[in-house]
Amino acid sequence: MLRDFLDEVILVADNGLRVLSGNHERQIDTNKFPQATKLTEKNRRTAAKLMRINHCGEICAQALYEGQALTARSDAVRKQLKAAATEERQHLAICETRLKELDARPSLLEPLFYAASVTMGALVGGLGDRTSLGFVEATEDEVCNHLERHIHELDPSDTRTLAMLESIRDDEAQHQATAVDRGGRIFASPIKSIMALAAKVMTRSTAQI
Repeated sequence: MLRDFLDEVILVADNGLRVLSGNHERQIDTNKFPQATKLTEKNRRTAAKLMRINHCGEICAQALYEGQALTARSDAVRKQLKAAATEERQHLAICETRLKELDARPSLLEPLFYAASVTMGALVGGLGDRTSLGFVEATEDEVCNHLERHIHELDPSDTRTLAMLESIRDDEAQHQATAVDRGGRIFASPIKSIMALAAKVMTRSTAQI
């Protein structure tokens, strides 16, 4: 049992190195989104800032789910968390593509946030599957809220970035709904407020660094 757990830890660490180095599988066709339009420098900088934040957000999300899967009690919940982590990597590929198109880089803080997120995920997963699924619901609720803010902040002419964020938002909303359907505990408002505050720390720091 301990050996199996250590093997999983090694796999999570290996995945982290691949993700952070950009050497991970990309299973998304970004050609399905509208072609990029010519943006003003101001609009390009805005889109680059938002995509940098979302890139780090996808790093954190998959790390959380990988950590939660490490300590999940049931195979069904572990499988669900692993599937969600895989989909977050597809979102990451979308963000990477757009960042390159906008001639922008990811946040330099991503290794720190990845390690913190894996640790947090493992701790939450250890509290039981209902709590772990509730954490997914609360996390995705905050993610959907900030994606909505980003969508409204973008210039309407940036149809490619808008379509990308809308696609990611729809997937995250599905993760949220699935977590509730599987019996996730709905967190109280004070707990969600704390999580929202932590999210603000991430977004504000990665927007600049």
